[in-house]
Amino acid sequence: MPNPVITEKEKERAVLVGVQLQGQSDDIVDDYLDELKFLAETAGVDVVKWFIQRLDSPNPRSFIGSGKVAEIRNFIEGNDISLVIFDDELTSTQLRNLERDLEKRILDRTNLILDIFAQRAKTAYAKTQVELAQYQYLLPRLTRMWTHLERQRGGIGLRGPGETEIETDRRIIRNRIAKLKEELTKIDRQMATQRKNRGSLVRVALVGYTNVGKSTIMNLLSKSDVFAEDKLFATLDTTVRKIVIENLQFLISDTVGFIRKLPHQLVESFKSTLDEVREADIMVHVVDISHPAFDEQLGVVNQTLHDIGADNKPTLLVFNKIDAYQWVEKDEFDAMPIAKKNYSLEELKRTWMSKSNSPSVFISAKHKINIDEFRKNLYQMAGEIHKQRYPKDNFLY
Repeated sequence: MPNPVITEKEKERAVLVGVQLQGQSDDIVDDYLDELKFLAETAGVDVVKWFIQRLDSPNPRSFIGSGKVAEIRNFIEGNDISLVIFDDELTSTQLRNLERDLEKRILDRTNLILDIFAQRAKTAYAKTQVELAQYQYLLPRLTRMWTHLERQRGGIGLRGPGETEIETDRRIIRNRIAKLKEELTKIDRQMATQRKNRGSLVRVALVGYTNVGKSTIMNLLSKSDVFAEDKLFATLDTTVRKIVIENLQFLISDTVGFIRKLPHQLVESFKSTLDEVREADIMVHVVDISHPAFDEQLGVVNQTLHDIGADNKPTLLVFNKIDAYQWVEKDEFDAMPIAKKNYSLEELKRTWMSKSNSPSVFISAKHKINIDEFRKNLYQMAGEIHKQRYPKDNFLY
């Protein structure tokens, strides 16, 4: 059944909740909740307010303390709030207790991301992957979910398997998970065969945090029309195109974007999508340099690549959106240490080019700035691999 179109009038009103642990700065926590807000808005939620609590460690009963729970309850009672979204994955106990204490529907970050994937999935393959991830998330929370499935009327976090009949039990869900895994195994084999049939062309994978401009770069290089939108997870299905730069042909794939705290259920179910990354010869790691936490996003992607065993490949770092980069010149009388925002673009270039082991290039895909330099770097890296693979080929680079 297709997902309903959410109008402005139908949008659920929500508050966001995050915790600030020891060692985390106010700026970092604000950035985390900005991202959660972007996720919520992508899912069709109207975010009204957010709450932050400083904690040494999350409360095992309700994630946050009882005083903060009371503060949130007082706010939502008078502001027509139907949804409370937490910036971390909650246990079934925490979900149950929070729902009882606040008397509102509770959503955690993982469920929110799964909901966005459910909205974005267009092909049968992507829908199967998302459905598997949703059921894997749902299974350990089945008892808690059933209490509000009885009164559900649709809504954020309840798409897909959330619409299953009430009498569905753990045995049926486990059987469904097994069937979905079988279906994905068959598709995985088919996609592995497709990858083998592409021959020995050099393969390049575009990787990066979600919404950094990978699809725009894909369109630029391949002169194709891959869907690109200023929203998180605009594309889920891997797109592969043949690229020709001067006299060299190679393949380039655009993959799903990574994100902080990417749900492990998605990593497991999107195996074939991630195989495009694992089996690539070259990584083009795209970074949104205009984002205030771009270096942390870069670290999240590197850690994810390490986790899936794809962190040992030749990599071209592409710092995109230089047209949107903003910096604040530091006052010479300001005693505070220089922050990232005080670095000019040229200073950042020198810093990253000197400290990175990978070649790097600074571009604007949207405005086609420094694209020739980008193509030249990519051509040289692909040419090196082509030369190793075909030493008798006389092509020049």
